[in-house]
Amino acid sequence: MNRYSDRRERLMKSLPDDSVVLLFSGNAPYRSADETYEFCVDRNFYYLTGLDAEDMVVMLSKINGSIMERIFILPYDETMAKWVGGRLLPETVKEISKIAIIEDREDLDMTIASLMNRYRLKDSLSFYFDFWHYDTDQADTQAQKYARNMQEQYPYCVMKDIYPMLTKMRLIKDEYEISCIRRAIRTTNLGIRQMMKASKPGMNEMVMDGIFEFVLKQDSCKEPAFKTIAASGKRATILHYADNDQIMEDNELFLCDLGATYDHYCADISRTFPVNGRFRERQRELYEIVLHANKLVARKAAPGMSLKELNKLVTDYYEEELPKHGLTKGVSEYYYHSVSHHLGLDTHDVDGGPGALLEIGNVITDEPGLYVSDEGIGIRIEDDLLITKYGAVVLSEEIMKDPQDIEDYMRGH
Repeated sequence: MNRYSDRRERLMKSLPDDSVVLLFSGNAPYRSADETYEFCVDRNFYYLTGLDAEDMVVMLSKINGSIMERIFILPYDETMAKWVGGRLLPETVKEISKIAIIEDREDLDMTIASLMNRYRLKDSLSFYFDFWHYDTDQADTQAQKYARNMQEQYPYCVMKDIYPMLTKMRLIKDEYEISCIRRAIRTTNLGIRQMMKASKPGMNEMVMDGIFEFVLKQDSCKEPAFKTIAASGKRATILHYADNDQIMEDNELFLCDLGATYDHYCADISRTFPVNGRFRERQRELYEIVLHANKLVARKAAPGMSLKELNKLVTDYYEEELPKHGLTKGVSEYYYHSVSHHLGLDTHDVDGGPGALLEIGNVITDEPGLYVSDEGIGIRIEDDLLITKYGAVVLSEEIMKDPQDIEDYMRGH
């Protein structure tokens, strides 16, 4: 049994009898004219199948105690193959997913109709979709569109959300998932080191962004985990600065928030270093405060703690420490985000909701920061942590963050 079939088995065992799960791989929306955005596979579909292709649907059913798996794919198209490359063949789909029944995507409606007619007398038959929706302005997903159409066709059918069950599974990372995150972190480290070596006054932030992208491609990384933040000087005090197009000045700090991926698993790392390779005294003074907070979280993170408690460790420390360094406006004026989120197939991965406690196998970030706008100083130091029964393991420990190590590396010592 491979990892995907094992996950499907665990999911179906957790569902009651007379359950049908429908998950859609998604498709790329149009950007302009005949151009589409890059396709991004639905992460829950991928988690259960390992398939990274558009317009696929996996159906998992558990009826009268019998579990059946089938997947619906688009047929191979010779013309499309000449233009954009061939679609996945049925034998490839079987090999990757270990799902034996492969059917034509156009037959999904007919299969649903047959199922509804056969089991109409089962008033307990429930259909599970992923009804995830981030905000009210978001376009409907394939799942939402199909579920709405099903409800119109079969108003008596019962629909439920599979997202909570898949979230519970995805929160606990297995050995393969952890190895993928480690690999993504390794590539990220290569990129950060190249940025440090190249950094100099007068360089545009977009060059630093480009260096990181180039290193990812060199290391066979197909996609970054998210849009890179490459911010120098006062721009580093903007939490999600995205322009990456200004000149880096002498004596400024440079903040990067970035990550590579491996098999869609994400790294999420932040490092801050001097543009010219040497911290000014005030920069280093504030940097040491953030570094202490970063290490404090790594020491304290453990099963049974909440992310809110980890953040309170940072704010309590800042409340005591910041006034000693002339930062007297209140912590929220200098630190306006949380210290951690879950990490996995998404950068901001699924979580257990407010108040959820950390469990063995969780992977989270550790990212305290300080942002002093009137001094033009923005600092964030972010690592990725694996929660074990003994506490937290810093998966990104090889990425340098000691200020002296950074100076020595950047100045070639």
